Amino acid sequence: MKQKDFFNIQRLRVLQYAAYLAVALIAIRLTDIQFISHEKYALAAEQNRTQILYQTAPRGRILSAKGETIAGNVPSFSVYYLPGSQKVDDAYLSSLSADVASFLDVDSKKILKLLNKGTKSGKAILIAQNISPKRAFAFSELQVYYSGLYLLEETKRDYPYGAFAAHLIGYMGTMDNKFWNKKDENTDYRLNSKIGKSGIEKRYESQLKGRDGGLYLEVDYRGRVKQKLKDNKWGKGADVWTTLNLEVQKAAEKGIKNSITGRGAAVVLDAKTGAVLAMVSAPDFDPNIFISYSDEEIPSTSKKIPEYNLALQGMYPPASTFKTITAIAALENNRLDLHDHSNCKGKIFMNGREFKCWKTHGPNIDLMEGMAQSCDVYFYELALKTGSASIEKIQKLFHLGQKTGIDLPGEKSGNIYGPSKRARNRTYWFAGDTLNLSIGQGELLLTPLQMAVYGAALASKGNIYKPYYIQKVVDPQGQVLEENKPEIIARAKLEEGHYEIIHQALKGVVDRATGRAAKVEGVDVYGKTGTAQNPHGDDHGWFLAFAGLPGQEPDIALSVFVEFGKGGSSAAAPIAKEIIKAYYGVK
Repeated sequence: MKQKDFFNIQRLRVLQYAAYLAVALIAIRLTDIQFISHEKYALAAEQNRTQILYQTAPRGRILSAKGETIAGNVPSFSVYYLPGSQKVDDAYLSSLSADVASFLDVDSKKILKLLNKGTKSGKAILIAQNISPKRAFAFSELQVYYSGLYLLEETKRDYPYGAFAAHLIGYMGTMDNKFWNKKDENTDYRLNSKIGKSGIEKRYESQLKGRDGGLYLEVDYRGRVKQKLKDNKWGKGADVWTTLNLEVQKAAEKGIKNSITGRGAAVVLDAKTGAVLAMVSAPDFDPNIFISYSDEEIPSTSKKIPEYNLALQGMYPPASTFKTITAIAALENNRLDLHDHSNCKGKIFMNGREFKCWKTHGPNIDLMEGMAQSCDVYFYELALKTGSASIEKIQKLFHLGQKTGIDLPGEKSGNIYGPSKRARNRTYWFAGDTLNLSIGQGELLLTPLQMAVYGAALASKGNIYKPYYIQKVVDPQGQVLEENKPEIIARAKLEEGHYEIIHQALKGVVDRATGRAAKVEGVDVYGKTGTAQNPHGDDHGWFLAFAGLPGQEPDIALSVFVEFGKGGSSAAAPIAKEIIKAYYGVK
């Protein structure tokens, strides 16, 4: 009996010790929760009531060469619904959806569907985005009456000068599935992200896009925000500095838009570097229409934009601007005597066919007068002396009929014209073809960009530059990520004194003849007009030019093209004048 009592006592002690141990473990655990790991578990408890909102980073700016903002950012707001733990009835959600829909001018059924989705998931749901500050201010009144509504401030793209350099700057749009499948895994795009769709916006998308941020909000049981638990600050994108001259671009755009047809292109280059100072293609578009506030009314028809960049994709006969090539070919082959004269009777006959001049210039037409008056007969006769093969050789020397290499998609190479190409195509070359070639007609096709590059080559006496439009890319910390330098891709070397002869002839065009409309006081302007025949309507107008201060090397080169402009001297030369005035600050 005593032995049995002993075993019972032992069992009781074991149970007692086990109880002590259990109490000790509980005490240790409570101590850990309350004191040692308090912050850890408190944060976990808070995050059970945390809503996460993503915040789009401000995009990097696109700047002019002097730092003016061409593409920037302005405030924009997104509307979220933050569901709490408290169950809400259908009547509350219906009332909320109706009031929200009236502020946003959308269908209340669409809003109700989103609210129900958020309520069921318990997660923050985006109701609307890209709301204007004005609309957001009015919308904030609803937050007083409905819990769970939250306005998140973000930014949207803004183009302060509207259609300024639109084809070069590009535009933005919502990301599609094609881009989503190709995006870098390290980027933080979402399906509704806005991305660059063309131009600089597309080419420099990875640099312009910043690092998105996010807010961790503590909400109560009704969905009201109590505090910000965490703010993952966004990182701004890098700034892209272009080579564009704001005033020159404005003058070129105004000139083309106010021309006889409002259609055409203009390209202005730094004659000493090849940097693009202006690039215009009209008709153009305002890129703001693609990223307008959601509460703005933008007609859908306005979003049908002319994406065709006439400056680097439009191919046209260069017309009389090409007479400079004919003259150079004659000089280089010793077929041009500056003292020789032609007698222009208004036409010439070749193999029974009549080739006309635009007027009867009479006798005593030498190179200077022939270039100044743009006499076709003089250049017909000069081309016959020189030979078409020699003219074709000079075309190639100046890289005509080749892409310039500018870092933009879709550039056309144009079409070189000469007997060797005809031979490759197994067709004959006739004397009449030589006459057409001499004045830039026939199958010869060039783009306004190629013409400007050629103009820079004449201005610099042989340097053929690769045109570039980006100066540098700079991150928010000031580090230069990319920088472009002038690049000479070829040199068109001529016999000594030949460039000076061409310069003299082109200055005469502006000083006293067909290019007088481009004359600027205090500036030496060299230019050549051109009127390209067009079988589909009115002729096109060209003006090729370069300019510099008296006694100094030329600073800029440019080409102006007015589609259906009827004539270079009347349609294109006045635009060139305004461009040159803008560059030199002439009032």
